[in-house]
Amino acid sequence: MRTALVYDRINKFGGAERVLLAIHEIFPEAPLYTSVYDMALTPWADIFEVRTSFLQKLPLPKSAHEMYPYLMGMAFENFDFNEFDLVISVTHEFAKTVITKPKTFHLCYCLNPVGYLWDSYRDYFSAKPDWFKSLSFPLIRYLRWYDKIVAQRPDRYLTISRTVQERVKRIYGRDSAVVYPPVEVRESSSSRSDEGFFLIVSRLVSNKRLDIAVDAFNKLGWPLKIIGTGNLKKTLRQRAGRNVEFLGYLTDSELSRYYETCRAVVITGEEDFNIVAVEAQAHGKPVVAFGRGGVTETVIPKVTGFFFPEATAESLSETLKETDFDIIKARNCVDNAEKFSKERFKKEFRSRLEREYSEYVRSL
Repeated sequence: MRTALVYDRINKFGGAERVLLAIHEIFPEAPLYTSVYDMALTPWADIFEVRTSFLQKLPLPKSAHEMYPYLMGMAFENFDFNEFDLVISVTHEFAKTVITKPKTFHLCYCLNPVGYLWDSYRDYFSAKPDWFKSLSFPLIRYLRWYDKIVAQRPDRYLTISRTVQERVKRIYGRDSAVVYPPVEVRESSSSRSDEGFFLIVSRLVSNKRLDIAVDAFNKLGWPLKIIGTGNLKKTLRQRAGRNVEFLGYLTDSELSRYYETCRAVVITGEEDFNIVAVEAQAHGKPVVAFGRGGVTETVIPKVTGFFFPEATAESLSETLKETDFDIIKARNCVDNAEKFSKERFKKEFRSRLEREYSEYVRSL
């Protein structure tokens, strides 16, 4: 089956990119279509035959794609997929916009509906000045209208969690099946220990609500290490006390050491799935997370972690003070993480794809 992959943009590495690499193992010959491709920042993509849109030739979009939201859909609409039998779009934005003919089956693996248009709108725009909000709202209104229209183009949907499944149904009116994304679950118990610090692994952006963690740990005075980069780095540093340490970007091996030696991993945002929660458990460590979103599907209360009920520093600090981390067994965490392995993903994804394709063919 002649297959093509489609992804929003190639300019970083994270959970979505791990999904692409896993799907590439199923379809190693499939070219990857995308809006923009920053080769310098993405050596992981060297294994793909990457085909870019006209945005690749414009100034800024490789590093500042948010400057061109009104062109993203057009970029994907201009691709020609007539030579393919199967198109798989992996998207949290506009890769689903591609146009295919009836003979070509389009399966969308939806990471989330476009965040800044829908459920995360307030988080994205909360720090913007009023004049910016006023000027941008007509564009947002247009993009919401456009997003709902193009969301009808895929023939079938898969989603990464029940949380995203509900959003896809509520916003786009589309049914979907859940296939949890792949997570590296290599256990490294030989060097596991508890050095007393808490750990956050996250992009430093507004919707991750790291201000909650910083304020809570300022109040507690407990050691917190934050791994990741983002546009709120300076703001959060200024907000943090001396007990909060920012470590920036780390390699996988460096990150693994911090997982192995922390007391627990803290997650403060309402997540679509959250791979970090599973990675922490794979290292035998408990998770303390805001009790909404996809993390409630990957963490077992009082078995592999704990939830705090409100998105406030007070709620987090009270939960941390009241929690007995000694009741969490590392073996339980590792066993739970193994449910989300890459091999499991590949098996489930292929099986669901075959089922959805068969149903689509029968409907023609």
